[in-house]
Amino acid sequence: MRNIYFVGTAGSGKSTMVAAFKEWLDDNGVDSIVINMDPGADRLPYAADIDVREWISLSEVMDEYSLGPNGAQIAAADLIAVHIEKITSILSGIRTKYVLIDTPGQLELFAFRESSGAILRALDKDKSMVVYLADPTLCKRPNGFISSVVLSALVQFRLSVPMVNVLSKADILSDDDKTRLIGWFENPDTLYGDLLDEDANPQTVVGMELFKALENVGMFGEMRAVSASESEGLEEIYAAAQLLFFAGEDADGE
Repeated sequence: MRNIYFVGTAGSGKSTMVAAFKEWLDDNGVDSIVINMDPGADRLPYAADIDVREWISLSEVMDEYSLGPNGAQIAAADLIAVHIEKITSILSGIRTKYVLIDTPGQLELFAFRESSGAILRALDKDKSMVVYLADPTLCKRPNGFISSVVLSALVQFRLSVPMVNVLSKADILSDDDKTRLIGWFENPDTLYGDLLDEDANPQTVVGMELFKALENVGMFGEMRAVSASESEGLEEIYAAAQLLFFAGEDADGE
């Protein structure tokens, strides 16, 4: 089995995308299961095959450790690593092609905690990839877009697994906005040009320096527009996973 982690900032649509991708895989005869790694989720748009909330309760964490809601979220995220053997034990009895992993709503609770490394290793890091969801509401201006790419770069640096960048919730964008944002990632010269057109202020100066750093480390390339509600881009996510894990061949032929 191969692991696909869905990562992004709060509100980027991770859970909804996991639900839509799971449905797409089912409709196309590709076997998969879903793991919910967010102990703070109130409700989920999919039926989780494995759910960390079975072992970790935010209210119990708050009571046991005398923490507020934010502190409990951090502690609960770290407790996932403590319970990871329960997850791997269940997985050992399952045969499937893809494991879709819905990560905590707050990006930092997964990507920037040491527990994430333990989770990746336990679930087989060498058979894992990340789908990073960029929230279009944060990306419409050049500086906001660069901030999103910086976060994507940090996630890739922290997790050190192959990553696919997607522009989430593309259905809320006009065709012109969608083309412009995808173009910024695939042809960064256009992004730099639009940065130059921004008002000269400290934020833009910092944005230019960050742009140069991102370009130097090769963060720009291909970005896919996806929409859970319109089922847009789901085939492209699958194709990227197939190419990475099976050199583009059908998973049954591995």
